[in-house]
Amino acid sequence: MSLTRTVFRTLPLTAAVMLAFASNAHAQSLVEMYEAARGYDAGFISAKALYEANLAKANQALGGILPNIAVSVSQVRTDYQRQVQGTEKTAVTELETKTTAATLVQPIYRPAAWATYRQGGRQLQQAAAQYEAAEHDLMIRVSQAYFDVLTSEDNFELVQTQKKAVSEQLASAQRNFEVGTATITGVRDAQARFDLTTAQEIAAENDLRIKRLALDLVVGVQNAKPKRLANNSKLVEPPKESVDAWVSQSETASPAVKQATLAYEVAKLEVDKANAGHKPTLDAQISYAGTRNVNGNAVSPIGSHIFNPSAAVVLNVPVFAGLTTMYRVREAAALENKAQSDLEAAKRNTAQATRTAYFGLIAGLSQVKAYEAAEASSQSALDANKLGYSVGVNINIDVLNSQSQLYQTKRDLAKARYDVLVGNLKLRQAAGTLTPQDLESINSLLAP
Repeated sequence: MSLTRTVFRTLPLTAAVMLAFASNAHAQSLVEMYEAARGYDAGFISAKALYEANLAKANQALGGILPNIAVSVSQVRTDYQRQVQGTEKTAVTELETKTTAATLVQPIYRPAAWATYRQGGRQLQQAAAQYEAAEHDLMIRVSQAYFDVLTSEDNFELVQTQKKAVSEQLASAQRNFEVGTATITGVRDAQARFDLTTAQEIAAENDLRIKRLALDLVVGVQNAKPKRLANNSKLVEPPKESVDAWVSQSETASPAVKQATLAYEVAKLEVDKANAGHKPTLDAQISYAGTRNVNGNAVSPIGSHIFNPSAAVVLNVPVFAGLTTMYRVREAAALENKAQSDLEAAKRNTAQATRTAYFGLIAGLSQVKAYEAAEASSQSALDANKLGYSVGVNINIDVLNSQSQLYQTKRDLAKARYDVLVGNLKLRQAAGTLTPQDLESINSLLAP
């Protein structure tokens, strides 16, 4: 996986600042908020840094199979004074020895090094899967926070509308009571419903404030204002494939399954590394060294320059390591079994999450249709009760109950529509097919 595969980029600082100041001027789309979150969310930025660190770590494994070249230089000065028995000491002579050596070691047979190299490739792929999972998680968190705000806005507006309708019904009940065409019970019912709606309005306003703060925290934009869905916009299509097809897709594409699969492969290679402790190693070694005695040495006062090139094949055969290798093999084998069990658990959990998201989306789409029918029925019931109340057939509580049912249905319908959109993203997340283009498709449903 490449960091450049996505169509989005981290916003430069100037662009993020411009988006922050523009938040009060116009509403932002889901894609705009996701772009801002990519450059702000600490968890996502951390995952990106981890990916880059693992990329560098994986390349470190090349050191075990590529040539290693070392150069050493030394200079030694020695004060030398000779004394023969029965004679005086000679004058002090300063001897200087310069040594230069270059050594190249090329591994020929190192099973542990090659296992480490293959592990590095798996760990790099594992880091890519972790980064992909972080990207999916960010898309879901931004989308959830985005539609949570819209849900709270709808709820607050509907409560205000309901409060206004109840207020009008309360005034009507008071007028009818004053002229003697209604009892005090109708006034008290309307007053109780008005007080209840006022309490609901306070709770809805507070919930909206909290949801907006949560959205600001995710995207890093102060006073973020999400665009609303266009009126009568068509929602996503139901899945064409069966649930088994989605589950099968998740077993290969899900980042969680990818990570567990790669972790299992790394564990198997760790067993190979441990077993390599019993195997010999073979290296080719070439060395070129030169020693220069500037003022001679202790034997001869004549300066010399000695060259010492050499080539060798070094065989190292392990004989006994104090049982360390044996127990290391046992440890690696146990960890391999653990990784295999973790992989199986990841597949099962992913399959369960995919089925849950699949049936949740199907039920959500059906629920939207049911709420749409219920909204029409509730509106008809309210109109009939208002007419019955005006002619004296119904009492005030009938109208109040019809109003409450209608606005509750409107709230449930709005939330169900948002849940369907987020549910579609969660299904693709569980199956491992979620991409930023899926946010584009939702963007097209928003009001301009």
